[in-house]
Amino acid sequence: MSYLEALILGLLQGLTEYLPVSSSGHLAIASALFGVEGEENLTFTIAVHIATVLSTLVILWKEIAWIFKGLFKFKMNHETRYALNILVSMIPVGIVGVFFKDEVEAIFGSGLLIVGIMLLVTASLLAFSYYYKPRVKQEISIADAFVIGLAQAVAVLPGLSRSGSTIATGLLLGDSKEKLAQFSFLMVIPPILGEALLDGMDILKGSASGASDISLGAMIIGFAAAFTAGCLACKWMINIVRKGKLVYFAIYCAVVGIATLIISAL
Repeated sequence: MSYLEALILGLLQGLTEYLPVSSSGHLAIASALFGVEGEENLTFTIAVHIATVLSTLVILWKEIAWIFKGLFKFKMNHETRYALNILVSMIPVGIVGVFFKDEVEAIFGSGLLIVGIMLLVTASLLAFSYYYKPRVKQEISIADAFVIGLAQAVAVLPGLSRSGSTIATGLLLGDSKEKLAQFSFLMVIPPILGEALLDGMDILKGSASGASDISLGAMIIGFAAAFTAGCLACKWMINIVRKGKLVYFAIYCAVVGIATLIISAL
């Protein structure tokens, strides 16, 4: 992998992990169009995903500190309930990761057709959440957290945006815009770290492709690009959700989805 390819993939991962346009879909498109195969190198994939997690920790460190401060009071309070909501939201994606990992990996290798279809689904979901006006609730309930977690689990499909699915689902449930983006970004930290740990164990066991075809310099460039882009996109996305401007991303996903379907048919 060249330095330029590492930079492109790092920037794509960092930006599209938070923006509701699907990081997996864009990386699949980049691979098909430019022959960039970073997603096939497990070590690089782990590195850029960890970089995006670190960007979340940097941008939302006050919220994370608030949660842990409340947890160490060892009593049921607002912070403890928030942490419980995050745990509940992880249940669906945990089930998918444990029992359906092989099926999900098979879908990722099935070509651009599924990516184009799922980008159109993302566009539809974002547009519907923009025009639908439910009664707004001030707190995310444990039931809402589970439903949002279901959306995150379904969003393992390439082209279906994780942030777009979780935020749009929360909006349809009537959850507050001010709290949804923050919750959506915090709830993805444990699954990403858990997946990175499992994949890292596979590498150590020698059962997965390691970093034999990527230099340390390319790895550092990809990591730094994903971290920097992730910080910018995370902060930007929180402001976008507060202003309710997701419809513009619906238009973008629709255009890219149609273009991807055309490319897949050629």
